Parts: sequence; C-alpha cells; structure tokens
Amino acid sequence: MTHTPTDQPTRRASGAVVPVLAFAGIVVAVMQTLLVPVIKDLPQLLNTEPSNATWVLTSTLLSGAIATPIMGRLGDLYGKRRMLIVSLAVMVVGSLVSALTSDLLTMIAGRTLQGFAIGAIPLGIGLMRDMLPREKLGSAMALMSSSIGVGGGLALPLAALIAQHADWHALFYVAAGLGALSIALTLLVVPESPARAEGTFDVLGAIGLSTGLVLFLLPITKGSDWGWTSGTTLGLFAAAAVVLLLWGFMELRVKAPLVDLRTTARPAVLFTNLASIMVGVSFYVVSLVLPQLLQLPKATGYGLGQSMVVAGLLVAPLGLTMMLTAPVYARLSAKYGPKVTLILGMVIIAIGYGAGLGLMSAAWQSLVIAVVLGAGIGLAYSSLPALIVGAVPASETGAANGLNTLMRSIGTSVSSAVIGMVLANTANDVGGVAVPTMHGFRVSFLIATGAVAVGLLMALFLPKPNRAPQLRASSEEDAGIEQADEMLRGFRGRVLDSAGTPVPRAKVTLIDRRGRQAGATLSGDDGTYVLTVPAQGAYVLAARATGHGPLASSATHAGDDRAIDLDLALPGETVTA
Repeated sequence: MTHTPTDQPTRRASGAVVPVLAFAGIVVAVMQTLLVPVIKDLPQLLNTEPSNATWVLTSTLLSGAIATPIMGRLGDLYGKRRMLIVSLAVMVVGSLVSALTSDLLTMIAGRTLQGFAIGAIPLGIGLMRDMLPREKLGSAMALMSSSIGVGGGLALPLAALIAQHADWHALFYVAAGLGALSIALTLLVVPESPARAEGTFDVLGAIGLSTGLVLFLLPITKGSDWGWTSGTTLGLFAAAAVVLLLWGFMELRVKAPLVDLRTTARPAVLFTNLASIMVGVSFYVVSLVLPQLLQLPKATGYGLGQSMVVAGLLVAPLGLTMMLTAPVYARLSAKYGPKVTLILGMVIIAIGYGAGLGLMSAAWQSLVIAVVLGAGIGLAYSSLPALIVGAVPASETGAANGLNTLMRSIGTSVSSAVIGMVLANTANDVGGVAVPTMHGFRVSFLIATGAVAVGLLMALFLPKPNRAPQLRASSEEDAGIEQADEMLRGFRGRVLDSAGTPVPRAKVTLIDRRGRQAGATLSGDDGTYVLTVPAQGAYVLAARATGHGPLASSATHAGDDRAIDLDLALPGETVTA
C-alpha cells in the first residue's frame, strides 16, 4: 500500500488550532440562531403565508441533517480540513444569496446552502483527534462540542440588536463575514490531518440517506401545519421507514459504506447516539421557551415584559455556561470517565427543568434556569464526542461524529415540532394573535424533563470504561490508558528516531495481509502509539514522520486479548539530490 507525501501534515499543530476550530463551531451556531429574533415577522418580511415562511427555517435543518454525515465521510476520505473549508465556503455563499433577496424561494435556496455548515462540528472534532496529544484532547473536544450552544447563546442578543436597529438582511452579511473570517483562520492555523480512510465515497448510500432523512424530518417539521394524522404526514413517515430500511440493508453489503452500521451498533456508539437525541431535545426546549416568556407583556399576568435585546442577554448565559464547563468536564472525565460526566450532565439538566417549573415569575429566575441548564447541557454535550471517539477507529472519527451530530439535529427538530405544537394548542387567541400560555410553557418543561429521563436511561446502559478495550492512544482519558492497554488486542509501543529519542506526531498505519489499511493513529508527544487488530494474522506496521525515513515492520498477532509491545525505530533524515 502506498501513501502520498500529502498525507503528512505540512506543519505541527499550534496552540491556536483549538480556538480556531471552536470559532468555526460558534460561526455555525450563529448561522442557526440568526433568524430567531425575526421569526414572528418572517411572513410580512417575505410577503408570504406563515406556513410557507417556516420553510426558511426547515430548509436549513434538512440540508444540515443531510450534509453532516456526508461531509464527515468525505473528510475521512479526502481530508477533514479541506471539507471544513468547503462547508464554511458553501455557508458564505448561502449567506450572501439570502442577504441579497426578499423572495421566498431564493431565500430558501440560500438558507439551504447555509445548512451545509453544520458539518463543521464533527469535522473539527475529527481534526482535534488526529492532531492533539491525548492530555489536551478531552477539553478541546468538549469546547468544540459545546461551541454550538456557546454560539447560539452569544448570537441571540447580537442578532436581536441588529434586527432592532438595522435592516434584517444585515444579519446575513454578518454571517457571511464570520464565515469568511473562519475560513481565513483555518487556512492560516489549522494543518491538514494525515489520517485517511480507505475506500471510495458511497454515492448510493448518500442518496439513500438523504432521501430517508428528508422524508423523516419533513413531516416532523411540518406535521403541526399539515396535521399529525393527515395522509401526507403518515405517508411520508411510512415512506421514510421503507427508504431507511432499504438503505440500511444496502449499507451492510457495501465494502466502503457511508455509515458503518456494524460500528454504529456497538453499545458504546448506539446508546451514545440515542442519548444525543434526548440532549438535543432538552437543549432546544429552553431556547424556545425562555425568550418567549421573557418577551410576553406583563398584561398577560405571567409575561415578564422584557425587550428583545434584554431577553437575549438573559438567555445568553446558557451558552456562556456551556463554554465554562469545558475545562470542568476535562477534569471530571479524566478522573471518572465521559460516561459519568454524561450522567451528571443529564441529572443537572433534569434539576434545571424541574426547578424551572416553579421559577417563571421573574426575569432573574430565567437567568438562574439558563445558568443551571447551561452547565448540564455543557457537560452532556462535552461527553458525547469523547464517548464516540473512544469507541471507533481513528479512520472513522469524522463519519461517526457526523452521525452523532445528526442525532442531536434530529433531537432539536423533534423538539421544535413537539413544543411548537404544544404552545400552539394551549395558546389563547387575543385579537387574532395566538399568545402562548403559562400552561404551555410548563408542559414544555415537563416534556424536556421526560426526554432527559430517557437520555439518562440510555447513558446508564453505556458500557463501563473497564469493558471498553477499544480506547486508543488518541483518547483523552490518561487515567484509564494503562487499564485499557492491558485488555488491548493489538500492538503498542513507541516511535523512536535512530538515536532512540521519541518521535511525536508520527503516522503509524496497520496493514493487513491483503494490503488493506486496518487502522491508523498518530504517536503522542512521548512517541507512544496504540493500535487494535480486527483479527489474528500477519500485519505490517508502517511508520512515517517528517524529517525521517519511512519504516515497515512485520508482526503477527494471535488475536487474543493482549497487547504486543513493538517499538518502531525510524531511519535518519532522508536527503534527496
């Protein structure tokens, strides 16, 4: 098997990589939150019916759900940095299209292009895994994962301020500017990952998944308009079930599938994804309820009478607290593992929503709810990528985290549809305007509490860390590395130079007897690497690093649950004429 020189990073990852990738996540969140302040005015702004105006939001959700796993797989195959830049570039184009129009169909087209940026989250997490030493990986992935909440919390008051004092199209120019800045920073700071998956892109799998997701998410987002028992809604759900079943049947028989369903079926991955749906539900409920409660006039008897900007500022701590929990998560996870931090996050979310049922009578109480829920959601979001990364091979990180991000998107879309239906069905008609009621807000919080309870149950089913031998050297859990290595079925050791000095960031590839890549990783700062083997047999471990000649070392593994120690000594620097 041959690898091109472009597989090697052109430069070492600098300390600015993490904030630059996190900024890309924040830009994505800003794009998603952009129109929240003007949602109620969209029918007038676009001169259309309210049911048609909702497509401006629905189109972004649908395209994001489709693009996320596809961009993740393309990143694994052709370079995560490259696909991150492509995702952001498509978002910039979509933002400019939307900024230059007030036509409904053109606006929907622009918003559809904006949705492609959602793939930046799993791509950023994959880049972090490929580049960072394991002692820094936990907090970095936590920050990237929570950036979607951070950006949403920060963008809400900013978008409200712009919407109040400028033409609403300025919102899209701001999004385009932030996207262009993120692209420039990525080009300057972030090196390309050397990790590549083998195989080709599964075009039929992408078409099947896209069709199934559209058929599934469309009735979820439009069910309240069409009627949940209407023929259109039920027919689309049935069609989605058929398409996704056929897609799954096909994916199991493709050599290089878009989504490895066998990997997805592992308990560590399956229950993490199911919990992710519930975390997505809980995150969106507070984002939907608190701003409305704060902005309703006091004349209703329960509204808090705050302006659009003040309401945004009171909800902003939701995102800020999520950001502050990232370093806390890293310390908790290093000591107890990401499963425990996910469970703790779920418990805090449940406490926040439970307390919120009785804390709805003053603006400061909304602030307290936002802080508590931000802490819980931050811990939960931060745990999810660590659980996924610890359960899949390095070459599948992008696609696996893409699927996990998709699960969260499904959670938010389900939450949006259900809470929207609850608030609409419990609203009072005041002068032809539907005004949400306190009863509707409380029912929404109860639904969120129920979702968290289901997510907590899923988290409890996750395998214990000491039964997860698939932890790799790129995992962030230093405290559990020695125990995981003892149960490892594979090879471990150090990459050294000719003088016996450890070589960091060396790419180590595991090749089976058929010449196929069976695994890949990057050595840590101390030169250590760990690779699992899929089965017993003869293997070749190929190691390469900038400034050193390549090395290929043959080794055989019996396939039992033990680690074979094998140090890899690279030749000296190669000189070309």
